[in-house]
Amino acid sequence: MTNKTIETIIKILEKETRTFTPPLAHTIIKKYGNTHATKDTQVNLPFLILITCLLSLRSKDSVTIHVCHDLFSLARTPEEITKLPLPKLKKIIFKIGFYNTKARVLHNVSKIILEKYNNQVPRTREELLTLPGVGRKTANLVLGLAYNIPAICVDIHVHRIANRLGIIKTKTPEQTEHALEKILPKKHWIIFNKLLVSWGQNICTPRSPKCPKCTIKHLCKKIITQRSMEQQ
Repeated sequence: MTNKTIETIIKILEKETRTFTPPLAHTIIKKYGNTHATKDTQVNLPFLILITCLLSLRSKDSVTIHVCHDLFSLARTPEEITKLPLPKLKKIIFKIGFYNTKARVLHNVSKIILEKYNNQVPRTREELLTLPGVGRKTANLVLGLAYNIPAICVDIHVHRIANRLGIIKTKTPEQTEHALEKILPKKHWIIFNKLLVSWGQNICTPRSPKCPKCTIKHLCKKIITQRSMEQQ
């Protein structure tokens, strides 16, 4: 796929996804990013993004968003989360999958950030990957959204759609990340996840994708290949 085609896809998706509900992390940024920190209510946006990512693992956004709001109404900083007794933290997030494990992860991550990183979420992938529960997907999303450091966050939507479109041909998310880094202009690295996640949640779904409604189907290798086979 040519660079011109990729630019066209991004331009179309930027327009088409404007009316969609933003992906989870972007919703958190929109709600808490403009909140002014006070002595009584502190806001550590990079930390909120990180905690949101950790809560969202193997959980639906529609459930995670409510759990995040419940938690952040009580605790928004590493110190505040470490002060929550583990049983209480479990109770706050119990609606989410693997809440027992995630509660312990949130406690451990908060303690490390508080004690080792002076209350600041690390700014490098290498340091982020040392935190409990943090993989490349989470690390890259935090780098991009919290610190505006170019990084391609590859989740199931990015991996699936990038391959469906024919932008790349890979078997694993990590392969997808490295392949996209070679062909995707760095200026699009951060936004690429938001666009494909929005598209994947609303149009290019895992099963029964809404191809008739897709405004980039004329650029989709899967659709073009299917049409070619039908014409034979």
